[in-house]
Amino acid sequence: MRTPPRTVPRLLLALLGWAALASTALPAANPLRVALVGALVLAGPGTAALLGRPTVARTADGTDRLASASLAVAISTACATLVAVAFFLARDFSVAGAVAVLAGVTTLLAVLPLLPLLPLRVRRAPAASGSSAGSPPGSPPGSPSGPPPGPPRGPSPGRPLRPSPGPVSGEGPSEAVPPAPRRSPAPRAEQSHRPRQSPRAHRVHRGAAAAGGAALLTLLAACSGSTGSTGGSGPTAAGSDAAQPKSGVPAAPAAGGSWRLVFQDEFSGTTLDGKDWTTCYDWNNAGCTNAGNGERQWYQPGQAKVADNRLTLTAQRRTVTGSDGRTYPWVSGMISTGRDNWNAPPRHAFTYGYFAASLKVPANPAGFFPAFWLIPAATRGTPPEVDIAEFPNTDQYVHMNLHWRGADGSDQHIGQNWGPAAFSAGYHVFAVDWEPSAVTWYIDGREWFRFTDPSRIPNVAMEVVINLAVGYLELPPDTTDSATTDVQWVQVWQH
Repeated sequence: MRTPPRTVPRLLLALLGWAALASTALPAANPLRVALVGALVLAGPGTAALLGRPTVARTADGTDRLASASLAVAISTACATLVAVAFFLARDFSVAGAVAVLAGVTTLLAVLPLLPLLPLRVRRAPAASGSSAGSPPGSPPGSPSGPPPGPPRGPSPGRPLRPSPGPVSGEGPSEAVPPAPRRSPAPRAEQSHRPRQSPRAHRVHRGAAAAGGAALLTLLAACSGSTGSTGGSGPTAAGSDAAQPKSGVPAAPAAGGSWRLVFQDEFSGTTLDGKDWTTCYDWNNAGCTNAGNGERQWYQPGQAKVADNRLTLTAQRRTVTGSDGRTYPWVSGMISTGRDNWNAPPRHAFTYGYFAASLKVPANPAGFFPAFWLIPAATRGTPPEVDIAEFPNTDQYVHMNLHWRGADGSDQHIGQNWGPAAFSAGYHVFAVDWEPSAVTWYIDGREWFRFTDPSRIPNVAMEVVINLAVGYLELPPDTTDSATTDVQWVQVWQH
């Protein structure tokens, strides 16, 4: 059993891959990150593959060495390109994910021949007079083929979404009432009769490989603004473009563990992105409301506006007649990753994950009910329901609740309130880590409440909702004619 040559370079190559992966935690423009990721993309897999091919570039001829370097770059960039394309086709691209795959491939190619049970054996090329033009040197056997819980509180402002029977325009219920709503062939051995390529040809090949590598490196280094996909499960999961967080937006959840960003909106344009959001509940029919809560607003698209790097939901005192034939004294705004109508598919639905948003609630809280919450995509009704942050008639206390359906079909819930705090004085980050075994709430990165009964934790795909309701439990005073809830960004992360 022979120890393969070049042990130290092999180990250094493997180390390069994982150092590059670790560097993805640094900002996108960090020189160390650019250097490590660039070295891996341009040289990692190709160099590791060629270290197992001693018949290549073994003469002192500089031209042969240049050929090997060009080949290493070409293999590496081809591998990186395949990885990037695969991620994009899967609509799940992330810098860390692509670098992790390249690091794994590089480590496998570099380190596997060092294992005692898998020695490196190279078949020597026969003399030119008896060689067979079609017999490449052997390959190493085993090479890869192809490239703190709180106490229950009192009644919750939860909203079961129970659609009332009866169609509207043949689309569904007249009013859904939320009750609270591949390996490259081994290079052939150099033969004495094989013509040499000209130096100019080598320059062309090297230049092409370097250009391809530079383009891909630019792609990877700039991916802090690229897009990816949502999570979810089952037919209700919807794909979307997600981005690495921008400056000022959390680059990782407050909850520990390994995460990938699957959905994000920073509201940096001038209009709401219709691919990601609708402005009503799933029973949208030229507007909607949540009659299950006795709310007095009729949600309309114009009340959800994007400007100045934020989304503003505005409630205004204005009498309108809804498509349900009822009169409403207020109009207001909301956003949801759900449907445009009862029979449409939801835009995005997620099963488990870390959901976070930066919100500023109304300073005049009486009569208003801003909320950031999750509702089931399949049933369009609750329970189950996860209330990440609710402010019923208050800007001092945030309500955190989990709802489930009891054995008798009733709405059961547990929750906790936290405060007082001046939540209307500025933006605060509200988040929940929804796992199969626990649901944990966070405020400004700090854990405040955890529930750990798996039998009562939802396991169905959910839509994200942020809304500003009016008239829950009480109407706004006559002296109040408007209120706003501002949203800086929304994120969804998954393992």
